[in-house]
Amino acid sequence: MKLWSGRFTKPTEGIVDEFSASIPFDKRLYREDIEGSIAYARMLGECGVIRRDESDKLIEGLKAVLGDIEAGVVDLSLDAEDIHTNIERLLEARVGEVARKLHTGRSRNDQVATDTRLYVRREIASITGLIRSLQWTLVDIAEKNLDCIMPGYTHLQRAQPVLLSHHLMAYFEMLERDVGRFRDCSRRANILPLGSGALAGTTFPVDRKLLASMLGFNDITRNSIDAVSDRDFVIEVLSACSITMMHLSRLSEEIVLWSSSEFAYIELDDAYATGSSIMPQKKNPDIAELIRGKTGRVYGDLVSILVVMKGLPLAYNKDMQEDKEALFDGIDTLKACLSIVQPMLRSVKINKERLMQATRAGFMTATDVADYLARKGVPFRSAHEIVGRIVLYCTKEGKTLEELSMEEWKSFSGLFDEDIKGVVSVEASVAARSVPGGTARERVVEAIARARQALSEAR
Repeated sequence: MKLWSGRFTKPTEGIVDEFSASIPFDKRLYREDIEGSIAYARMLGECGVIRRDESDKLIEGLKAVLGDIEAGVVDLSLDAEDIHTNIERLLEARVGEVARKLHTGRSRNDQVATDTRLYVRREIASITGLIRSLQWTLVDIAEKNLDCIMPGYTHLQRAQPVLLSHHLMAYFEMLERDVGRFRDCSRRANILPLGSGALAGTTFPVDRKLLASMLGFNDITRNSIDAVSDRDFVIEVLSACSITMMHLSRLSEEIVLWSSSEFAYIELDDAYATGSSIMPQKKNPDIAELIRGKTGRVYGDLVSILVVMKGLPLAYNKDMQEDKEALFDGIDTLKACLSIVQPMLRSVKINKERLMQATRAGFMTATDVADYLARKGVPFRSAHEIVGRIVLYCTKEGKTLEELSMEEWKSFSGLFDEDIKGVVSVEASVAARSVPGGTARERVVEAIARARQALSEAR
């Protein structure tokens, strides 16, 4: 029998039960639902809405139901629609008629909203922990490779030499912002809707502040209609998941490129690569490719809930049941990607010689030559033009900047002197960029130290 069967004269069709049931996916909310119900039962007893002995019996029964679910000794029924009704039925089977008092002053609307917020809060803590582990990995690899110089790119064209460590620390900064977004989301999600009823509040003297305290919420919602119809926090956490996935996808794209023979900057460990069913020589970066591909999946989860919510009138509508699968999938996918990218990165072999060799082509210190002339009083735009002609000359002659003779340098400007030969080395180029945030070794060492301190303080 449905919780709402009193108004109806016949049962729903089986196909309707199957179509509308959420138990196949919302069963994972059982811990949150029981946690919320225990607090609610305790509050009902504290406020005199039910007797203390009834409250105690409900709490004892709920704890027993939790144990049964975790032991796998109960069957969750499709007929009971959702995890909330299933738990209520299991509770009634254990403690009898008093179980029917648990729902006093409570709607499934504020119950579901509370459970989902508890779930989001818990999962955000898990996600940020995984992000921190990845950040530690990036910092460790960066510190071990402080003397490794590589081409920095714009437009996927070799641009200027940078330290590999500096490049890796760029991802640290992206992930740091991701942590900030999840923390902001957690703060807004950590507001208690329980006690809002179906949409208008309740006539019973429930103590919402007490509930918030028992469940670890920072505050209570201020409008009962908004409380049960708000899914901003779901959208926000999926947005944060999407941005983090985008960062992982960019990292994965570089892993795919760098592990190719065209780049050959890194070699993936055999444990994090796969082969071809037909080409024996292949070593494919499937894990990185899957992370890149799964990014679109998480984007789809975000767009799905945005589309669901965009046209809903206040307050609760059954459409909102569709938020769960998108939420669960987005979080599960991100956590899976974070869990595998970290050990994959730790196992990568870096080809330092190849990275350094790649900096020798492409006139990557051309900007340093322009800066050299600018420091001697040549307007930078004019210096840029002069160096452009030098690069054109080198291209035609098949020479690098390092191979130019002093006579050739002076043919473009009399301001060039012997010290230009030191300027055009990639080592000098990297060392010269010592502004805060630059790629000079001392600046990267500082960045790594700051990162380690921040990670240690976050523990």
